[in-house]
Parts: sequence; structure tokens; C-alpha cells
Amino acid sequence: MSKRVLERIVTQLKRYQKILSQSKDRDISEANTAAIIRDILSDVFGYEKFSEVTSEFAIKGTRVDLAVKVGDTVRFLIEIKAIGVGLRDEHVKQAIDYGANEGIEWVILTNGILWRIYKIRFSQPIDKTLIVEIDLLRDNPRDAQVLECFWNLSREGFAPSTMKVFCQQQQATNKFSLAALLLTDPLIKALRKELRNRFPKIKVHEDLLYRVLHDDVLKREVVDSDEAREAVQHLKKQGSKGSQKPQGSAPPVSGDNTSPPAAPESQIAQIAMGKSSS
Repeated sequence: MSKRVLERIVTQLKRYQKILSQSKDRDISEANTAAIIRDILSDVFGYEKFSEVTSEFAIKGTRVDLAVKVGDTVRFLIEIKAIGVGLRDEHVKQAIDYGANEGIEWVILTNGILWRIYKIRFSQPIDKTLIVEIDLLRDNPRDAQVLECFWNLSREGFAPSTMKVFCQQQQATNKFSLAALLLTDPLIKALRKELRNRFPKIKVHEDLLYRVLHDDVLKREVVDSDEAREAVQHLKKQGSKGSQKPQGSAPPVSGDNTSPPAAPESQIAQIAMGKSSS
């Protein structure tokens, strides 16, 4: 892709940081927050505000706040809270239920400042996974994670295949997965080996290393929470796939057959370092 899209994302996010900061100070309403989010979807993500961003989706008589629809395909649903409201997982329940019934995989929960991206898990019962959270006031617009997230959600970049890769990358590198990985036998053994190389006269037991890492080094949140247990199961599942040969790519979701190339890492790195586009 052209660097033009990444530069647009950076430039517009910088502009909206000021708008969002001022709006937070004024504690604007949910309706006014929704108006800003519509503008962000247009100016940052590149969607047509009046034809591709709609509020005409209902769940048992209750409307989803916004949906982004390109052609006949709904790309993702958006639940909006007022800019001063803290976000909670239960806020996306209605959108998750609707998405599950309609085969829509992606849901965004936002108050304008915080953007939480969820993937619906079509299991029994239906569930969701928080993929990433972006704070537009705290995070640098040139941060690689911000750029990659917003590129994948943009009009030019969105595709089921690239969203799948982005989801896998975020799951593999989040704090819960890394904590789970640090507590696996291979890494405990590697840590023991390194300690014995550095301190050849001491005895180091693997169960002691595990306990110290689990109880003292890692925060309780990343080893004893629903997200932590989910990360452990995901790690086990991926480990069981390690010896399997790829079976081909999955079919497109929700009828979206377009598959633009993912933003090359070199381009994201250049933008993140502040280099200008050609």
C-alpha cells in the first residue's frame, strides 16, 4: 500500500487528539461523542460518512450505535459510550449478540478516546476476545501498534485475511500470552540453564523458578484471571497445531472477498520513526 494512508492516519489522529482532549474536559454527551466518532471513521479510517457508516441496525428492537458497511458487507459494529464513561466488557453484549447472529466477527467499543477491538468467538456459548485497546490521548499516533491496528480497520486495509493475521499477532504478543509462555517447561528449562551457566556452583530447581515467576515476578492479573486462563488454552491449542501442515486459507467472512496486502512492516516502521512518505 501507499504510505499515503499511514500518513493520513497519523496526521488525523494528531488533529483528533486535541479535539478529544477538549471534549473530555467539557464532558460531552454520548450523542456528541458519536458525532466525533463518525468524523474519525471518515477522516482517519477513510470511510464515506454518509453512505458507509450507518446506525440502521437493530437487535431485538434496540439499535447498534454504528455499523461500517462497504457494499453489501458489514465490516464491524461499533458500540459508543459518552467520552467520560469508563468502558466495560458488558457494554458490547448487544453488539456481540447481533454480530453472532449475522456472522459479523468484529466489534469496537469506544468512548472516542479508548478504542477496544473485540473478535466474536462463534462457540457454544457465544463469547468474545479483546484483541487490543488503543488510547488515543495516551498513545503516540506513530506507535507501530496504533498504525497497524488502524490500518487493518481502515477502508483501504480491511480484509478478513489481514484481520485474522492481526488478531493472531495481538493474541500471541499480549501480556497474558507472554506470561503463559514464560511459565512453560521449555522456557523454565532455558532459564535454569542460563542461571547455571552464570552461577555454576549453585543448584537451581525448575519448580522453584516456576513459583518465583508465578508468585513474585509476574503480576497476578497476567497469571490468575479469565484472560490468563484463555491465553494458556490458546497457547496449548497453538502448540498442538505446530506439527500440522497448513490446510489452506479459510474462506472469506461475511462475503468480503477483497484481500489488500498487509501494510509492510518497513513502511510502518518508517512512519513510526517519523520519516516522511515519498
